[in-house]
Amino acid sequence: MRLGMMIDYSGGFAETVELLQDYERNGLDLVAVAEAYSFDSVSQLGYIAARTEKVQLLSAIFQQYTRTPSLTAMTAAGLDFVSNGRFNLGLGASGPQVIEGFHGVKYDAPLGRTREIIEICRQVWRREPVEFRGKHYTVPLTKDDGGSGLGKALKLINHPVRSDIPISIAALGPKNVELVAELANGWQPLFFHPAKVQQAWGDALEAGFAKRDASLGELDIQLQISYQLGEPSPDAIAAVRNQLALYIGGMGARDKNFYNQLTVRYGYEAEAKEIQDLYLSGRKAEAAQAVPEDLVQAVTLFGDEDSIRSQVKELYDGGVRTLLLNPLAATSDERVAQVGFLAGVVADVKGAAR
Repeated sequence: MRLGMMIDYSGGFAETVELLQDYERNGLDLVAVAEAYSFDSVSQLGYIAARTEKVQLLSAIFQQYTRTPSLTAMTAAGLDFVSNGRFNLGLGASGPQVIEGFHGVKYDAPLGRTREIIEICRQVWRREPVEFRGKHYTVPLTKDDGGSGLGKALKLINHPVRSDIPISIAALGPKNVELVAELANGWQPLFFHPAKVQQAWGDALEAGFAKRDASLGELDIQLQISYQLGEPSPDAIAAVRNQLALYIGGMGARDKNFYNQLTVRYGYEAEAKEIQDLYLSGRKAEAAQAVPEDLVQAVTLFGDEDSIRSQVKELYDGGVRTLLLNPLAATSDERVAQVGFLAGVVADVKGAAR
């Protein structure tokens, strides 16, 4: 297990980057930068690469519709180059609200596109001439494909630092998770409930692992989680509830909300419906209060030292190998110190598991 930290696209970037060396000294292994309809994460990851020497970098996530597969591969190779081999490519489909609403690109076939993008990226990094004929992507285009006929298979000019950059995928639906277990190095599941993994994804993970190439190694579950040592403030709890209500209730239409569907698979069918009904009717505060307490506790890392140790062990036993923290302590000094404490806990849990 390693310790990572999310850098929020909504604020605090400069302050967090200034403290990264302190975080590194206190056990931070990885920094992840999100990308929604905000500043692009490539610029921020490049800046962080220049300001650090050891910490790993992760995109969380590059939206797969907004870049061609080859550009995604080029960008990943470029970030790996400027960071001297420290970049991890996080990919995801995002959702129709962002892809169609902000980018004006049709949101279709997320599963098929993900598979093809992974294959093309790995061709590019191996410096093979990119030749791909898929259902969703064709490289190079020929006259038969509507091209000019001038295109020919090209390989990346530069030699990448690594020919196999780790790929992690944000996925929630069973078919998507099956693909992740088959093809990816890592998995970014939002709102991961460690006690309900089998219930929500057991069959999908088993089917994917049955087709997995052993050279990929263990699947690295990379978990975004709010963290505070000690009793969290009411504001911190409210922020978690508000985020859950937003995603479960309002992130997509009634029949196309992946987070609502996940909540149902966790066993909260009635609660998921109530949250969605309240949220879509404009009663957002009531929707937040309707979020089950068990779910709030499952997707956070709050409590005293003994409780934190117990929760980290549960996450480790549930397959989590990377914690992407959102530290919520009141001051920057407290946040750095609390990451240091957690690094010690993680070391103990890993040691006991050997």
